[in-house]
Order: sequence, then C-alpha cells, then structure tokens
Amino acid sequence: MSSFGNIDISNINTPQKVEEVKNQVRKEMAMANAQELINNINKHCYKMCLGNPGSSLSSTDEGCLGRCMDKFLASWDVVSRAYIGRVQQENK
Repeated sequence: MSSFGNIDISNINTPQKVEEVKNQVRKEMAMANAQELINNINKHCYKMCLGNPGSSLSSTDEGCLGRCMDKFLASWDVVSRAYIGRVQQENK
C-alpha cells in the first residue's frame, strides 16, 4: 500500500478520491502550521517573559505572556495575509 503521511494513495482513481486526498493534505498542513506557530510562540514568549521560571507564574509573568502572544499572533497574521496576497498575485 502506498501512503503519504496518514493518507492511502494506492487507490486514487476518481475525482472524488482526489478531492478527498487534497482535503486531507490541507488539514494536515493546517495542523502542522498551527503546531509550528504554537512552538514559535512558546519559544519566543517564554524566553522573553520568564527569566527565572519558578513553580508558578506571577501576575506580571502572565501579563507579559498574554501581551507577547497577542503581538506574536497579530504579527503572524499580517505576514500570512501578505504572503497569501503575494502568492495569489503571482498566480494571476
């Protein structure tokens, strides 16, 4: 059996099957992108906000993490929209 990730590609012989595979690939790519985003937020914000982590977070730490995550997500959104716009422009 041929497979790609969790997708069985051995029996792709109809347009409906092709669409199913495309949708599955899109879902898996979205999940991988989300995981990468979370990992980057964790790496960046925890490094920036938690100099000496202890057994609990102070209110200052929580505030810093919240602001950092908000800014990181807003920045990622701007970059994503710009990238998607550029790709769409190039495909015209």
